[in-house]
Amino acid sequence: MRPIVFDKDPSFWYETLRSFGHIAYGGADFGEVVTTAQRITEGDYDSWHDEWLATADRVAGEVGLLDRIGARDAWLRASNYYRSAEFFLHGDPSDPRIDAAYARQVACFRKYAEMTGIEPVEIPYEDTALPGYLYRGTNGATVVMHNGFDGSAEEMHFFGAAALHERGYNVLTFDGPGQPGAMRRGLHFRPDWEQVVTPVLDFLLGLPYVDPEKVALLGASMGGLLAPRAAAFEPRVKALIAFDGVYDMGALVTEHFGGDREAARQALKDPAADGFIREMMAQNPIVRWAVTHGTWATGTTPSGYMLAMLDYHLGDGIAERIACPTLVCCAPDDFSFQGQPEALFEHLTCDKTMIEFSAAEGGDAHCQLGAQRLAMARIAAWLERTFR
Repeated sequence: MRPIVFDKDPSFWYETLRSFGHIAYGGADFGEVVTTAQRITEGDYDSWHDEWLATADRVAGEVGLLDRIGARDAWLRASNYYRSAEFFLHGDPSDPRIDAAYARQVACFRKYAEMTGIEPVEIPYEDTALPGYLYRGTNGATVVMHNGFDGSAEEMHFFGAAALHERGYNVLTFDGPGQPGAMRRGLHFRPDWEQVVTPVLDFLLGLPYVDPEKVALLGASMGGLLAPRAAAFEPRVKALIAFDGVYDMGALVTEHFGGDREAARQALKDPAADGFIREMMAQNPIVRWAVTHGTWATGTTPSGYMLAMLDYHLGDGIAERIACPTLVCCAPDDFSFQGQPEALFEHLTCDKTMIEFSAAEGGDAHCQLGAQRLAMARIAAWLERTFR
């Protein structure tokens, strides 16, 4: 899909498309996104924050003038706009704007949740808890879902929770280590995601209305690697959705080192590595954002973040361990994970299905942003067939 704004900065365009995509389930309005984008200076993280914050404040500030339905809708849009406001600021974790906008994202979403019967939950995890949301369905089948590298449990409302709940499913969303809600509790990313999903399933299966034979796990974006990793070691997952599929996060690192994993590992241990990475950041806006966010989410340096990503993969027979039926989604113009869904699909030995979306359908972007209704319809149809 060609950019209609920010044609020189693919990261700014994709994040704008992200809000366009969330229109499908009430997370934005077209005019609000366009006018906000038009006020932003391309490539300027401060400008991005200021303009999205202004839009979020305006939408949230109007709630008192609206009827109940208008207020409900405004809380949901404002939540998404606050999420967007702090998105590019993570290069300086001490920046007070990060937590201020995040707190407003959560507060607005919880206003929406209160009005629509969505229950905030605290899932016991080690010596703390993971924040999440429970959507009570009508048919006993349940989809557990989480975001990926940079998204929140609140955003999962647009990435499947609303769509599957309206079809009768119970839905449990949560933030795991490295994701926004858990990050605020001192939990950084970890590759052994089964250690995260297992306590989530313990919590879920303690609910009397959940059918243990109809529990699906959906991971969005980098969650398309984390969820398969968990399913490989957690037999209580009866169906798996990789949205989109990811086989090896380390491949995104090794491409900067000639594709040699061991060479990348050694180079990243060199004291000069951070300087080399900063040069890449100056030349590539996607690398710039990924590294600034990655250092925050892993609690490391730029080289430490890249080094950590080498351990996030489904190689060494992990993908082959997955036993449940698995759906892999694939976007042809995925700037983050080209070839990754195909690599995951090739290594699966279970009952497997791939859905390839297309540019003609508007579904060629990462996680089918711009075609969310279409994507959710196809995912839901696969899930219904699988559980039937």
